[in-house]
Amino acid sequence: MNLPLRLGLALSVSLAVNAQAQENNNPENLKEFRATRVATPPVLDGRLDDDVWQQSDMIDDFHQISPGDGTATSQPTQVYMVYTEDALYIGARMYDSNPELIAAPTIRHNLGLGGDDRLVLILDPFNTRRVGYRFETNLNGVRHDALYESVSSFDANWTVIWDVATDTFEDGWIAEIEIPFKTLPFDPNIDTWGFNFGRGIRRLGEEMAWVSYNRTYNPSIVGLATGLEGMNQGVGLDIVPSMSINQQRTFNPNSKETNYDPSLDVFYRLTPSLNAALTVNTDFSATEVDDREVNLTRFNLFFPEKRDFFLNDADLFQFGSIGSGNANQATTQGSRQNARPFFSRNIGIDQNGAQVDLEYGGRISGRVGRWNIGTLAVRQDASGSVDASNLFVGRFSANVLDESSLGVIITDGDPKSNIDNSVYGVDFRYLNTRLASGQQIEGDIWYQQSETTGLDGDDAAWGVGIASPNNSGWRGRLGMKEIQRNFNPALGYINRSNVRDYNAKIGYTHFPASDYWQEAFMGIDAHRVNVIDGGLQSQELKFRLLEMESNARDGFDLGYTRYRENVLAPFTIYSEPSRSVVVTPGDYEFDTYDFTLSTGSQREFSGEITYEAGDFYNGEQQEISTEFSWNQSRYFAMSLNYDWTDVELPQGSFIARLTSLNTQVAFTPNLYWISLLQYDNLSENMGINTRIQWIPEAGQEGFIVLNYNIADEDKDNTFHSVFSDFSIKFKYTFRY
Repeated sequence: MNLPLRLGLALSVSLAVNAQAQENNNPENLKEFRATRVATPPVLDGRLDDDVWQQSDMIDDFHQISPGDGTATSQPTQVYMVYTEDALYIGARMYDSNPELIAAPTIRHNLGLGGDDRLVLILDPFNTRRVGYRFETNLNGVRHDALYESVSSFDANWTVIWDVATDTFEDGWIAEIEIPFKTLPFDPNIDTWGFNFGRGIRRLGEEMAWVSYNRTYNPSIVGLATGLEGMNQGVGLDIVPSMSINQQRTFNPNSKETNYDPSLDVFYRLTPSLNAALTVNTDFSATEVDDREVNLTRFNLFFPEKRDFFLNDADLFQFGSIGSGNANQATTQGSRQNARPFFSRNIGIDQNGAQVDLEYGGRISGRVGRWNIGTLAVRQDASGSVDASNLFVGRFSANVLDESSLGVIITDGDPKSNIDNSVYGVDFRYLNTRLASGQQIEGDIWYQQSETTGLDGDDAAWGVGIASPNNSGWRGRLGMKEIQRNFNPALGYINRSNVRDYNAKIGYTHFPASDYWQEAFMGIDAHRVNVIDGGLQSQELKFRLLEMESNARDGFDLGYTRYRENVLAPFTIYSEPSRSVVVTPGDYEFDTYDFTLSTGSQREFSGEITYEAGDFYNGEQQEISTEFSWNQSRYFAMSLNYDWTDVELPQGSFIARLTSLNTQVAFTPNLYWISLLQYDNLSENMGINTRIQWIPEAGQEGFIVLNYNIADEDKDNTFHSVFSDFSIKFKYTFRY
């Protein structure tokens, strides 16, 4: 076992032994209710007719957070909560004067409910008001859960075991939720949890909450549930075996390989709030494919993690505010994520995107008192010229002040080379959501140092930022980070180095007293990157001239963007066998204007269209992006995206097209057929990912997945089969 791994595990055990439980009180006189313990659980059938619900207090004092601010809701909502030794139960009756207009376009689990009438539950079992868990459902009984990485951002790819049943009644709809106590980490010495409830009615543009502040709610803005005691977390052991049969075939040269891969994941709760996980022969064959993007820049794109093993407790590995919240429209996702010390997609995936086997791995993560702990150790198999490697990440932070944290991170190993690499970092994150003005403020400062064999000096990165991310009135952010030439986080993410990166944004949100318009926004986003050695690399100034949204969630955006790019080396933005289009070195200044029209996604037919035109380096470009959705019923939904970009430069012209078609068929609430077809004419590659997903109940999943790619490699309008990947997989969770 290498030294960083031994130190990390030793620190984890030390913190677990020495940390003390957090005191619980209610110094701010928050809203609260007393949880009711019952001997017999309710039957989950979406009816609320079990006698146990009569034993619960009723929460019905909801208020609007939009379009109104603290005003009475247009429709009543009644929420009940009971618990048994084994699980927490939420019952909600949501009245609606037009129940035939309830929006429920989402038909499969684990998808966001942005266009649905929904019920939202937020839990903070440790009552820290820093991080927590979000559960949502709609009329179709879709389960969507998310893990808050901070109070201003959450990871929607995270998922756990819970259940829900829904039904309609004459005056609206009902949801009954069951969350097993074996699902969530918590400290049994803490009998008061942070709780909040929200509800959305999409056709009215109405969001409501039990507790809110500055027109929002999150783990820092909650009420309290008291009297939670005597819950059974069980042994704390989940054993998840899975079996997959996978056949891969390449067509040129022709080869075929069939694998039968058993896999095992084991999760064990070391203490009520500290978890251990073990994975053996980890299998990612059923992971969803990435959405394609057309890259017309000289910098790398960023694609998010989608594998369950790495998503669990992902918030505990978050460092600084890199990549989280406060998105600046003048920056790309790659720029926002730049200098991230740990990015799990580097593990188990080679530089060409192919899967690399993980022999085994382990994780210790959770919370003990004021301490937040995340440690991960993985043994990755050899791939090509890269030897098998031991990889380690250790992240430790302490809750300080009322809502802030101070932490360190350590990474060791390089999954894509045989060169020794380590990174060490420290960060401080400040948060204050309780300003007397009704606003909030957050800030961060961080420093990292990498050690890479063969690279000496100029191997540090640091950053600082301050923001006031308010949902109404003024909001803004200032940030800066420096990434030195030799800074090399082999387990992290680098978009560009040897740069100083500056970003700023300011804007104002107004909620007009209108029966039609709900929200208006104007602002400016700015981003500038300088080469440390001197000189500008790129600059973008985005004027968000006017962004309007109606109560029915229809809207339009009008913007103007000013660019400056200092290109020091030529780069290719388009190529085909007979020619290439290359941006030559030079200092370019150009601008574009854009206009977007969109309709509320709660409708049966909805869509969005964006038109952008203007200069592009030493030429011109036009871009049209469209999205069309048809939510035919709770059994069928379809979306079509088409992006068209026309680039005309003196050195050559081309048109880039990107098309995707997504269909979802729900045979039952637990059996789906999902297909995604994607094509772009730059790579001349067409790929289809089609899967049948069966979820008998939460914790059990079966997949039949086909990935098939065809390509016109010679760009002569003749497509040939390139690759196919067919998998059958089933996994089952044994919970003790």
